[in-house]
Amino acid sequence: MATLVLTAAGSAVGGPIGGAIGALVGQQVDRRVLGGGRREGARLTDLKVQTSAYGIPLPKLFGTLRVAGTVIWATELQETRESVGGGKAGGKATAYSYSASFAVALSARPIRAVHRIWADGKLLRGAAGDWKSETGFRLYLGGEDQAADPLIAAVEGVDACPAHRGIAYAVFEHLALADYGNRIPSLTFEVEADAAPVTVGAVAAALAGEGVAGEGGEALAGYAASGDSVRGAIEALAAACPVSVVDDGAVLRLAAAAGAPVAIGEEELGVGEARRAIERVAAGSLPDEVAIFYYDPARDYQAGLQRARRGGPALRGRRIELAAALAAGDARRLAEAGLARAWTERTTATLRLPWHRLALGPGMRLSLPGDDGVWAVRGTTIDAGAVELALVRAVEGVAATPPAVAGRAAGAPDGVAGATILHLLDLPPIEGAADATPRLWLAAAGGAGWRRAVVSLSLDGGASWSAIGETAAPAVLGVAVSALGEGDPALFDCANSVEIDLAHEGMALAGASDAALIGGANSAMLGEELIQFGEAVQIGPRRWRIGRLLRGRRGSEAAVAGHAVGDRFTLIESGALLPIPLSAAAIGTMVRVQAIGIGDAEPVVAEAILGARAVRPPSPVHPRAIDRGGDVLRIGWTRRSRTGWAWIDGADAPLGEEAEAYRLEIAVGGAVVRAIDTAAPWFNYGPAERAADGASGSIAITVRQAGAVAPSDPPLRANIHIGEIMG
Repeated sequence: MATLVLTAAGSAVGGPIGGAIGALVGQQVDRRVLGGGRREGARLTDLKVQTSAYGIPLPKLFGTLRVAGTVIWATELQETRESVGGGKAGGKATAYSYSASFAVALSARPIRAVHRIWADGKLLRGAAGDWKSETGFRLYLGGEDQAADPLIAAVEGVDACPAHRGIAYAVFEHLALADYGNRIPSLTFEVEADAAPVTVGAVAAALAGEGVAGEGGEALAGYAASGDSVRGAIEALAAACPVSVVDDGAVLRLAAAAGAPVAIGEEELGVGEARRAIERVAAGSLPDEVAIFYYDPARDYQAGLQRARRGGPALRGRRIELAAALAAGDARRLAEAGLARAWTERTTATLRLPWHRLALGPGMRLSLPGDDGVWAVRGTTIDAGAVELALVRAVEGVAATPPAVAGRAAGAPDGVAGATILHLLDLPPIEGAADATPRLWLAAAGGAGWRRAVVSLSLDGGASWSAIGETAAPAVLGVAVSALGEGDPALFDCANSVEIDLAHEGMALAGASDAALIGGANSAMLGEELIQFGEAVQIGPRRWRIGRLLRGRRGSEAAVAGHAVGDRFTLIESGALLPIPLSAAAIGTMVRVQAIGIGDAEPVVAEAILGARAVRPPSPVHPRAIDRGGDVLRIGWTRRSRTGWAWIDGADAPLGEEAEAYRLEIAVGGAVVRAIDTAAPWFNYGPAERAADGASGSIAITVRQAGAVAPSDPPLRANIHIGEIMG
């Protein structure tokens, strides 16, 4: 007796029939193609978590898929020390940065390309091929002629360095680790192994070699075949995506459709004692839910789940983890088909036919007289009297699949870094405490994918440069495309507004309540004026109109007039400004900074005169002169404090300086005739002084408050008509 039977392995692949491998000719072929014992294939978590464990099997990739890969070589972290600061800028410090060089295996068969790369879930390489962090990168496609990597060869020695032929892998050289907590991040790669989606049959044929032929079955966007046998590599895949199988006596031929069933005549059913015997598996042992876990390309290959249910509480479920890329609708259709197949194939039969039906073999389909359904051959036994067929009821189609919802994508933003934009600002004090040393502030940004740039400082016109570290977080920057009109710093400016073009469409502005404005919200530098805005309306992809303004904030009222198109706009936000401390000796000199980011071909330079507004007290306000009697003219003013901008009922603003001191200059006819240093915000100008100064009519006064580092700037200036006051 000879037996041809769909083996246990074949029956597990796509149900009892119709599997991706299906029936094989004898057990020798089964062992040669599928392997002997049961094997486990790739699970979804295998593709998401980067590993470096020795002996982990590498997947064979098909189509396009996102995989984590396996670290197969790495150096120790490389530490770079750099002195920052020094010279006129102050004391030196040592900054440390770290990088790593390593290789990651991606596929145990050749690939075509690597597209996007994620590091700790953030894009390291975008769809346009642009890099978000600094690194050297080389990709080896897995050809049998690929050479050893030069870096690995230099470290390990040429004789000890394998070329990893047949394995696709990537080498990172000096990947900057600042964005990843100074450690090698967990990487995932969008790998294109084949030029188009692949079918289940193509996967099986590629893995089985001479044992399987054909291209039939479900088309997959991508698949990762893993395991130490062909069976382990495709078992889960074939369980969800069956194809028709025909055994031609040498190999298994896979086809997308099984073709028309072979009709069996009534007269052929009389062979032997039993014409046909039908059995049915109890419903209690069948699943009432099939769930397919998969990867969704529309959601950056995040894991998805689609279910098919017969109704009820779904107490008996079948879970299929499919290490494949599928659209949500395709996954739902496969789940529905799997559930229908499980219930249809519960019915089996045994049929005895004459010898002239010897050509009927496993995988072929039959129609029987008096039966409206279709049967598939699961096994064939030949004895002296007849051909005995083991049959199973075949699925003839699946009802319309309900709509599938993939869920919202939570993909990492993919913005191009672009060129670095620098705004070097001489700001008044923007923090609660008074600054003790002069400083400038650097705001930087670029394109939507810009992250940071390395910054250097020059105080000698660019003759020499010293490193001062890296920029802060990207700032919200732009330029004015309309000119802001003059407004009153003492009132809300509701008459004027200004339009701003921000650096890219990902930047945004928001309005703020009056109470929030009083608390300091929405501060921005526009040209040399510090403003606040309560209204922000988007009028274009990058353009915003801001209004309901507070003007001349923190002593910047001198810049209220004179705005123009092209004024720089910088939103003042915590964490988005890099302070650059400088020495008092640098006040009044030109300060230059240069920065270079990953999107810059050349360093970008910005410059500003150090006016030291951070350490200067605000200029006094409210000049006045009164007749004190006895022919004494009291000239007075009101001081302000760089630490006392909040309104305090019943108390004066804090001094904010080491001591209260002023410099008063009196000019007659344009010439300074008297200079007075005083510790009080007033001066009694008596008749003797006036006579000596020739001050009988109008005088001009200039008042500066003294600061610990520098006096107020700009000074208070006023004209006083003595005759009108004392006449």
